[in-house]
Amino acid sequence: MRTEFFESFDGTRLAVHRHGEGRPFLLLHGLFSSAAMNWIKWGHHETIAAQGFEVIMLDFRVHGESAAPHDPEKYPSNVLVRDVAALVDHLGLADYDLGGFSLGARTSLHAVAHGVLEPARLVIGGMGTAGLGEWHRRAAKFRRVIDKFDEIPRGDPDYFSMQFLKSQGVDRVAARLLLDTMPDLDLALLDNIAMPTLVVCGDEDRDNGSAEELAEMLPDATFVEVPGTHMSSVTKPDLGQAIADWLAGQQ
Repeated sequence: MRTEFFESFDGTRLAVHRHGEGRPFLLLHGLFSSAAMNWIKWGHHETIAAQGFEVIMLDFRVHGESAAPHDPEKYPSNVLVRDVAALVDHLGLADYDLGGFSLGARTSLHAVAHGVLEPARLVIGGMGTAGLGEWHRRAAKFRRVIDKFDEIPRGDPDYFSMQFLKSQGVDRVAARLLLDTMPDLDLALLDNIAMPTLVVCGDEDRDNGSAEELAEMLPDATFVEVPGTHMSSVTKPDLGQAIADWLAGQQ
């Protein structure tokens, strides 16, 4: 495992964690999580790398070891897509695969649907149609968590989310700015995603709507179910194994 830093398109310092050798697989984490929390802690990076991949894991801005600027000018629309594109340019990647979980999946779909990135293969984890076309509803939940952070009592539906943000040490000023950069995705644009795609989701995960419906809307998708909820599926080895097996089968 090696960690590097680079400056994104606007000079924001972002962390990148790299593991393994072989074909580049750019892997993106979920909202208010990090590469360490989603991929490294549970060994998914090792499972995937064992199939002959270099797993390249970005910490989004405001997450993990990356910077969390407070300047509103650092938060244009779809800023995370621009950060991933900046990383691809920084590394000089031409032939690579791309994947992500939750926010990472959503960012990947936006990037490919809008023609910003052209990976050979795509992995979408923990994401359904509602998390794309109705993102504004889920974003409103997190805005409430940030705005009412110290007022949310135990037993409130958002209490667990508040505790997760606290455990991750999320900068709430920067996080609030980031939430306003994430537009809904016109589901008609899914037709633009022509590469082979794995849609993988926990069997109890309904946080972002139907992942199976999303797979049916994509031109060339395979749907795989693994055990767990939205939060627990990333903690089980099945997720990393499903990704590794699918990628190996596509080579």
